[in-house]
Amino acid sequence: MRDFSFSNLDIILASKSPRRQYLLKELGLTFKTEHRDVDESFSSTLRAEEIPLFLCKKKADAFEGSLGNNTVVITADTIVWVQGQVLNKPSGASEAKAMLQLLSGKYHDVFTGVCLKSERKTHSFYSSTRVWFKTLSTEEIDYYVANYQPFDKAGAYGAQEWIGYIGVEKIEGSYFNVMGLPLKELFEALSAHFV
Repeated sequence: MRDFSFSNLDIILASKSPRRQYLLKELGLTFKTEHRDVDESFSSTLRAEEIPLFLCKKKADAFEGSLGNNTVVITADTIVWVQGQVLNKPSGASEAKAMLQLLSGKYHDVFTGVCLKSERKTHSFYSSTRVWFKTLSTEEIDYYVANYQPFDKAGAYGAQEWIGYIGVEKIEGSYFNVMGLPLKELFEALSAHFV
């Protein structure tokens, strides 16, 4: 019987994100987390999916030369792309509110870049999801930012939180990608390239 838990691999999730850790556990994988500080700046010439692809590769490169025989490190980066501009994590409440005002009443794209790296190979891919928000009231935005403090989330929101429950009208693509880790694509990449 095929082992879909990839127990032959020593998997490292290079992320402090509790959502990514939760999703990887739900996929049935055994892994450890190891975060390395990486400069997350990028060129202003990069657009849309190019940004998280660049950043997830940068995060994986921080493990160069330190991976064991059967070790695979997983890195990821998620951005929100709306009206030709990138929304990363907000610096505080006022920026979070401004981001949500920008997302209100329109659609945006969520791009997650994922990089899988072993000592022998590197494989990167991205996933994109289109998300439509209803028109959010100022009171709804203020309530969400005050009570959920979404300062660790690209675009200042979590689809799995209150604002997602009351504000998201439609999602086209992977819901898990919006949470920060496209599980189907990750499973397929592990199966195809690292078993």
